[in-house]
Amino acid sequence: MITRILACFKHTEPGLPNSRLLNEKTFYPALLDDLRACKSEVIIECPFITSRRIAKLMRVFRELRQRGVKITINTRDPREHDGYLRSEATPAVAALQSLGVQVLYTDGHHRKLVILDSKILYEGSLNVLSQNYSCEIMRRIESGELAAQMIDFTRLNTFCR
Repeated sequence: MITRILACFKHTEPGLPNSRLLNEKTFYPALLDDLRACKSEVIIECPFITSRRIAKLMRVFRELRQRGVKITINTRDPREHDGYLRSEATPAVAALQSLGVQVLYTDGHHRKLVILDSKILYEGSLNVLSQNYSCEIMRRIESGELAAQMIDFTRLNTFCR
């Protein structure tokens, strides 16, 4: 019952941005819809990357790059990971870079964000590029102002503008 409530909760109070809470089951369909509609820029911050998750997103990333959409991913350097995560992150990053995706490394990184066309912001606990079996939450917010605030706050404006 809680899962259904989180999956469907939509915030509509006057004066506040349009937002929706998503769980690990409802997040990816919403993200894929938003990615397909993206026109200019995708920014994803995620500390962990796995080949399995990248394989599921690669088709839409390829389509975006073919349309000239800039994709920037900020993550941890694979050398910060041990064992399995390192062996997963290294080829996944190489595959992204082969598409022309800009991959940035931030030491100690742990943010989970997606910003699309400077107007849609996802923020929460879900590791977008590695999520597998976990109970997570993301909030989707339609707000150019809040997306710009996050880009400035995280200093991604240095790399993405």
